[in-house]
This record gives sequence, C-alpha cells and structure tokens, in this order.
Amino acid sequence: MATIDPLQNHLIDADQLRRDLTALTEASGHDGSSSDVRREVLAHLKATSKSARAKAEALLIEDGQGWECAHRLSRAQDDLIRVIYDFAVTHVFRVPNLSEGERMAVTAVGGYGRGSLAPGSDIDLLFVLPYKKTALVESIVEYILYMLWDMGFKVGHATRSVDDCIRLSREDMTIRTSILEARFLWGHEPLFEELVERFDKDIVAKTAPEFIAAKLAERDSRHEKVGRSRYMVEPNIKDGKGGQRDLHTLFWIAKYYYRLPTQIELKKAQVFSKAEFRRFTKAQDFLWAVRCHLHFLTGRAEERISFDLQPDLAARLGYQDHPGMSAVERFMKHYFLVAKDVGDLTRILCSKLEDEQAKQASSFTGVWNTLTGKRRQKKIKGTDQFLVVNNRITPIDDKVFKRDPNQILKIFRLAEENGFLFHPDAMHLLSRSSRLITKALRNDPEANADFLAVLTSRQTPERVLRKMNETGVLGRFIPDFGKIVAMMQFNMYHHFTVDEHLLRSIGILSEIEKGELGEEHPLANEIMGTFDHRVELYVALLMHDIAKGRPEDHSIAGAKVARKLCPRLGLDAAQTEFVAWLVEQHLVMSYVSQSRDLGDPKTISDFTTTVQSLDRLKALLVLTVCDIKAVGPGVWNGWKGQLLRTLYYESEPRLTGGFTAAPRKQRVLEMREQLSARLTDWEEAERKRVIGLHYDNYLLNTPLEHQVRHANFIRENDLNGNFFAINTIPHEFEAMTAIDILTADHPNLLSIITGCCASIGANIVDAQIFTMRDGRALDTILLSRGFDDPNDEKRRGDRIGDLIRQVLTGEIYMPEVMKRPAPLRRRVQAFSVPVEVTLDNTLSNQFTVLEVVCRDRAGLLSDLTGEITAMSLDIKSAHIATFGARVTDTFYITDLVGQKIENPTRIKKIRERLTSMLDQTPAVSTKKPRKKAVA
Repeated sequence: MATIDPLQNHLIDADQLRRDLTALTEASGHDGSSSDVRREVLAHLKATSKSARAKAEALLIEDGQGWECAHRLSRAQDDLIRVIYDFAVTHVFRVPNLSEGERMAVTAVGGYGRGSLAPGSDIDLLFVLPYKKTALVESIVEYILYMLWDMGFKVGHATRSVDDCIRLSREDMTIRTSILEARFLWGHEPLFEELVERFDKDIVAKTAPEFIAAKLAERDSRHEKVGRSRYMVEPNIKDGKGGQRDLHTLFWIAKYYYRLPTQIELKKAQVFSKAEFRRFTKAQDFLWAVRCHLHFLTGRAEERISFDLQPDLAARLGYQDHPGMSAVERFMKHYFLVAKDVGDLTRILCSKLEDEQAKQASSFTGVWNTLTGKRRQKKIKGTDQFLVVNNRITPIDDKVFKRDPNQILKIFRLAEENGFLFHPDAMHLLSRSSRLITKALRNDPEANADFLAVLTSRQTPERVLRKMNETGVLGRFIPDFGKIVAMMQFNMYHHFTVDEHLLRSIGILSEIEKGELGEEHPLANEIMGTFDHRVELYVALLMHDIAKGRPEDHSIAGAKVARKLCPRLGLDAAQTEFVAWLVEQHLVMSYVSQSRDLGDPKTISDFTTTVQSLDRLKALLVLTVCDIKAVGPGVWNGWKGQLLRTLYYESEPRLTGGFTAAPRKQRVLEMREQLSARLTDWEEAERKRVIGLHYDNYLLNTPLEHQVRHANFIRENDLNGNFFAINTIPHEFEAMTAIDILTADHPNLLSIITGCCASIGANIVDAQIFTMRDGRALDTILLSRGFDDPNDEKRRGDRIGDLIRQVLTGEIYMPEVMKRPAPLRRRVQAFSVPVEVTLDNTLSNQFTVLEVVCRDRAGLLSDLTGEITAMSLDIKSAHIATFGARVTDTFYITDLVGQKIENPTRIKKIRERLTSMLDQTPAVSTKKPRKKAVA
C-alpha cells in the first residue's frame, strides 16, 4: 500500500475555513444573518465540501483503505458542522456566550457516531439540551440544519433533553441503538458526558439480553427482505447477509453486552482472538472500500452491487483477469469470502455470549433453558467424543479434532443421522480445525464413508453440507470444491455463487426424493421413487459445476474431476463412469428441450444417440430439474417442465427397444382425454371441436393447465366471433407475464407480435408458437414483468394486443410501430456475448435449423424474425431460450417452396446479413451448434 501523509487524513482545514467565512462576512459590510452573506457562505462551504470529497476519492484510489476513507469523510463532516455552528453563534446570532439554559451538545449518532461515513450516507445528528428548547436554541439548530440541507446532505436529526433521550431509548430500540454510538461533536461537552453516563447506567446495564434479542431479530427480518443468502450475485452491501449492517450488529451486541467503548476493545476484552480481530478489521476495511467506491462511482447512496457496476468496481479496486476467471469474478469472489467471514465472526460472538450465560437471549442461542437457566446435556450413542446440549451437538472439549481428525467428518455424520443442530462452539472449533484436514484424511476410507453418508442422506443433506461449507471443512476435504467457494459467474442468469448453487441443487433433489415437490415435478418424483442410482445422482449434483472458473469447458473438466474423486469416495468403476457421464452431459437435456423442435424425429434420434440408456435418461431428467430450479427464483416454470417431460417420453421408447409409433399416439390420446376431463361443463360437441383443433405437438408440449386456459379462451372468442383476441396473465411469483394471442395465421405474424412487444419495451423471454387445424395461430409470449401491479400489467398486455390488431388490419404500418426502439436495458449492457449464427441441415430431415446466440436487447426477436422473413424464408417453428443477458433463438426454416436452405452461397449471405443486423462483432460459426445450454 502507498504511504500517506497523515496530514492528508484531514481533508478540511477548519481554522482556515473559519477565517474565510469571517472574511466574507466582514467584506460584505453585513452580519451573518444577511441573505447575501448566507449565499456566499453557502457557496464557499459547498466548494470546500466538494474539494474534500474529491480528495477522499483520490486517496481511496491511491491507498485502497476503505475504513480510513470513511474516517476521512467523517472528519470532514465534523469540521463542516463545527464551523457552521461557530459561524451561527458568532456571526448570525452573535451570542458567543450562551446562557446555562441555552447550552447544547451537538452529537453525531448512528453510523455517523461511529466516526465513519460513506460518500452518500445520511448525517444523523442529536442536539442534546439541558431542558426544553428555547427560541435561540431552536434558531441555531434550524440554521445548522438548513445549511446542511442546502449543501445537499441528507440529515436525520432530533433535539432532545437528556431526560427525553433516556426515556425514549427505553421505548424505542432504534433510538437506543443510535445513542449507543453517540459521539460528541461540538458545543457543551458536559451535557454529552451526562447523557453517556446515564445511558450506560440506566439503560445498557439493565437491558443486555433484551437488546441482543431485538438486534438479532431485526437482522433476521432485514435478511428476509433483501435475501436470505449471502451468496446472491447482486448483493446489497449495506443490508444484505454478510454485509456492513451485519458487521455493525455484531459490534453493537458486543459493545452493549461487554460495555466496550471502541472496536479495539473487542480484542482487549478477548471477545475475539488476535486472528479473529484481524478478520474483523479486514472485513470492515474491504466492505468500506467497496461501499465508498460504489457511492463515488454512482454519485448517490447506491447499496446494491449490480452487474452493470461490478466491472467498474473491480477496476477501481485493482482486480485483473486470470485464466478462467475475469477481474470482476475475482472481485466478487473476494466479496463473498468476506461476507462468509462476517457470518463466522457473528457465530463466534454468539458462542462467547452463550458461554457467559446470556440465557434470556434465546432467539439467538437456543441453548439455555429459560425456565431453569441450566444446560440440558445428554450423551450420544456410539461415541464419547460429542455430547448434545438442547439438541445441539458439540465436542466434549476443544482437543477432540486435534486428537483424531477423523472426528471432523464424524460430527457432521452424527448431526445428519440424528437431526442435531450445531452448537456455536462446535462451529467455531470446526472453523479453527479445518487445517487438520490433510491428504491423509482425504484418502481415509472411513472419513470418505462419513462424507458420502452425509451427501446421500435421506434426511437433510443440504443443511449439514451448508454447515460443512461455512466452516471451511467441505472445501478442505474436497479441494476442487474449495476452488469454487464464493465464486460468482458474471452473468444475469445465475442468482447465486457456484457453491451456493450446488448446495441448493442437492436440497432440491432431497425434496424431490421425499415426495415434497410432486405437483411441480411429477416425473422426477416418480423416477426417484424407484431409482437405483440415487448415490450417483447426489454425487453428480455436487460435481456438475465443480470445474467452473477453469480455462477448459467446465463440463469436460468436471468429468475429469469426477473420475478422480469418485473412487476416493468409495464408488466403483461403473458408478464412477455414470457420474462422469452425467457431469459431462449435464446441460444437454435443458438445451435440447428448450432449443429444438421436439416433434421432429431427428431431434429425438440425435438426443438418444447421446444418452444411450434409460438409466442415464432418468438421471439426466432429475439432474436437469434440480439444476434449473437451483439457478434462482423464477427461472423454473411450467413450460420448461413440460418440455423436459416431452423430451423424456419421446426418448424413452427408443432407449427401451420399443421404438414404434404407438407410445406417442398413446400419449397424445391420453392428453386429449385429460383435457376433455377438465372441460366437464362443456357440451360434448363443443368439447370435441375445440380439442380437435390442436395438432399433436401442441398437446405434447403444452402444460395441461395452459391447455385448459387456451380452450376456454378459444371457445369464448369463437362464441363472440372475434377474429383477433389476447389474454394477459401476470405471474407474480415468477415475475413474468404470459400473453395468449389468437388470430388467423400470417407469414409475418411472429415478426409483428415481437415488434409490437419491442415498441413498448416489453422483453420476450420465451415463446410457444402453434398453428391450429383451422389455420389460426395460437401463440403464447412470456414477457419479463413490467409493473408490480397486475392491473398495470393487464393494461400493458392490452396495449400490445391493440398494436398487433392495428398492424394486422392495416390501421398502422409496422415501420411506424418500430420508429423508436426501446433502449438497451442498463444491466444487460454490462455483458458481452459473442454473436454466433449457425445454419445446420443435419439436425432435421425436413428443415434447416437456424440458431442465433447473442446478447439480449429490446426488439431483438422482432429484428430477427423480420429479417428472416425479408430474406424469403418461412419460419416453421421458433424456440426462444433466454439465459440472463444471453439468448439462444432457434428457428426451423425453409424457403418459400418448403425446401431446406442448402446452397452454400445463400447460407453465407443469410449468416452475414443476420450478423450485420445484430450490430456486434461477429463470432460466426460454420460448425454444428454446441449441444449445451447455460445452466
């Protein structure tokens, strides 16, 4: 780090600033109450503040010291407030000697009271009075506040007597917390000292358990709002789990319980060891650096580290690209490791408090019997190394793991088999003992058997594996897993870090195996009920993304890891090969189901050639469900489930040797019967008519609930004689909106629909396109949610429908609709996706398959379909797959006479024209598309 001149830490020369303001006043010939003088004083203060903040930013970039930057900004704010106070008393109200009843103490409270400020932080002030406010005191306070407001600061303030402060802090936990960190700024210091003394004696000394319980409940509530996981890839640095507020909560609790005046006392009072205190200060410094850079970069109090800001933050913090990991991914991995440290430190503090009998704070310990105040202990059958305290497992002493490192894995197995929670002491000791995991322990058969028992448990494997990860044991026992701990993937598709995604996928598999997701995943539940390869499936899920962040394709590299690791875990050669195949092919089923025409026999033939066996198919189906669902909220939907089931059922007969047309016809018949059974209130003739409108592909690829909705939609509009109709269905949980469109088929219909969506900024994330036997089209477009209110969403759908109707009837021309294309979404701009345009004639016996991979943007699908149509190509089916900022749009096309596009010159022109239209540097491939998807 650079060496900084200590004088630079003071960004403002307060004495010089006072002299400047005095000179301004004297030069004007008026006193400080003059509006002209106030205007000049305000301008000078603004300039001084702006200069100070520019210095603070430059120093932060130079030395990287976040905690010191926050101190510098706080000291600059202190100087400004003191100067304004002195100017008000001396030049505005001209009362250098306030009476006893008019004395006040200007006090910094809350975050500002800690002596640290981010550039966009609020300024929290408490004006402490001896008695009630006088007119003069009120005027001075108002002058100070209005000057600060006019300078552009957000100021939280209160004016209270010492008695009021004590009374209100008893009633209000927020006020109590703010006073806990009160810091004297200026004025009458004895008043401040009286407040501190009385607050400590009357409040802090008597209410520690109450305060601790309230703060931890408040923390849990905050996590619930911003996200329970600390591994969300766009974290909130202030309020998110593992963020600054958690670190503050940790210190508040320690300060309140141990009566510590400053952070350094945490080490002196042995609340933390030297090493733990270093982790505390490093975490604090890093989080402050990131937050200060974030505020400087955006010019506002931005607390969310969003994708579009992450590259700039990484550059400011000095991160650089490494093979397999970009600079931004390295920065975010550091962030998540720090967030993990914050969680570890919180757990350590809870353990300390528990040992010192903070028994009424049961909301965070769960150990003390609140009636007796005594520990309830019992032994565990089969071991004398651990005991249970109120259903929490803990070692009998702190030397257990040192005496026998095998006990490190044993404690997790015992916890899983018996449903024990982990005592904070156990978590603390496990974190400190992870270094005892050596090569010898990794190769120990007993240790590996214990680990495999946890991983494949029928109880709660995710819960125990998560604890194993939090303590660092999992990454030490499986070093390849350790490499992806806290690793984020810089894309909009994944919501969590790689390790969090893997653990969540195992949790989902466990739920499926227990039958808890039967309605959502019926086929996966059915498979797991009789599946012989459950162990291999659990192991494959743990490893399917374990090689992320390497230069080599992660699926291929992951298969190599599986072949090396599985024998160590006790799997035989056949099991090892099964796991390795699943890892290598874990993306193929999602890719084929979402990007290929499942009604095309060639699609099924190619897929089954890859899969080769029914057991592999079953395992791949379940793994794919878990993988997609673990990506994040709203990624899984009914369409994806139906597509996977269709691909499974189309492939199953080929893999069992029963390749005939019967199974497909049978399933189509069953789907017609199921739909018919749901339309019980219909006349028989009407039911047969509407069901008979659909081709087989529609029935096989559309969820039954959607079919029922469509049937009612068709009947209603047929009765009313509507040639065109739309139906908008907002889905709140998935943050998506579906729009059903029923109208006469038209060569440019898809282009018109997508263009109208693009013209109002509606982003299409998926589409189902079907033609009915009577020549009408039934299309369903899935849009990203535009409004929180479902009524607003309905109105947006109506606007899209009205535009489509006007274009189809000739009331308005498409070029007019597309005059002003919607702007590129801010978050998408952060990503670069190379363009790939491929035309392949081997993937279908009837059609040329055109695939476009590129970065998403508003109007993309409209531009693509319009350009394809303009080249005299006929789109027979379209398959839209959106993975965050990356889209894979696949079109089955022919020329206007229904033939494949086979002329090399024409193929080249199509590729070049589409690449040019996409307006990005092309990365055009002439090879077959890779059979994989982002997952």
